[in-house]
Amino acid sequence: MVKCLLRSLLLYCSALLLPATHVRATYHLGAGDPQLIAAQSYAQTRNNGRPPMRTLNPAKTDSQCRSRPLDLVFIIDSSRSVRPGEFEKVKIFLADMVDTLEVGTDATRVAVVNYASTVKIEFLLKDHFSMLDMKKAISRIEPLAAGTMTGLAIKTAVNEAFTEESGARPRSKNIAKVAIIVTDGRPQDQVEEVSAAARASGIEIYAVGVDRADMRSLQLMASVPLEEHVFYVETYGVIEKLTSKFRETLCEVKAEVVVDPCKCEARLVFQKQTQATLQQLTAKLADVSGRIERLENMVGRA
Repeated sequence: MVKCLLRSLLLYCSALLLPATHVRATYHLGAGDPQLIAAQSYAQTRNNGRPPMRTLNPAKTDSQCRSRPLDLVFIIDSSRSVRPGEFEKVKIFLADMVDTLEVGTDATRVAVVNYASTVKIEFLLKDHFSMLDMKKAISRIEPLAAGTMTGLAIKTAVNEAFTEESGARPRSKNIAKVAIIVTDGRPQDQVEEVSAAARASGIEIYAVGVDRADMRSLQLMASVPLEEHVFYVETYGVIEKLTSKFRETLCEVKAEVVVDPCKCEARLVFQKQTQATLQQLTAKLADVSGRIERLENMVGRA
């Protein structure tokens, strides 16, 4: 029994003193791999709450963020439930968003996909590199009315708007691809699988719900963490308030992690000292174990 206790103590000390190591298996899945799409969809189900009148002036500008370029596609709901005045507020929101971005060939490129029962690409990523021209194009967008085929709109955006032929930068450029969906209703088609496929292809999805929007559908569409990608506003009258939130999110610069060489050196010294201490402790425990074993043999013979 004493030997068992000593062995347990030795193992316990080893676990405390040895540097922690982690073994990870790495699997490389392609963008269209069904396993990756399924994983994206499953992740969403594990991460499931509801977090003055003016007209669009294309010449108006606002402060821009110049931190990182994007391939940005707006997917906007213009079904029958969106009244004409409300749709104008959506267009003002789009124009305000454009104001916050540095638009250009080598900066942020913007496209707009309009949908109801049908889907219409209003303009592509390659069409407008002037902020004024882009805002004029936004001002000309008309609602489509009828149903709410959100899944079809997402699929169309992936297949026709986020392609290199349409102006998206190649993957090698490492340009972030972002979709912002604005809707006030419940999708009349399936959104889970098509959204998972979009996310698996590298598209970050933000879902903005207004008024009667179905929260469950927003959660199925958006990227994780959901608290950073799902937004809700009570009416279209206040949707413009989301502009500042998106400015913070889309203009965010990830802090570069700088490794302190002094800390690395100190860690190496600590590891060497730990290993030396462990060796000494092991030797002492082995000596004690030997003495106890001899003592037990003597007691047994007696």
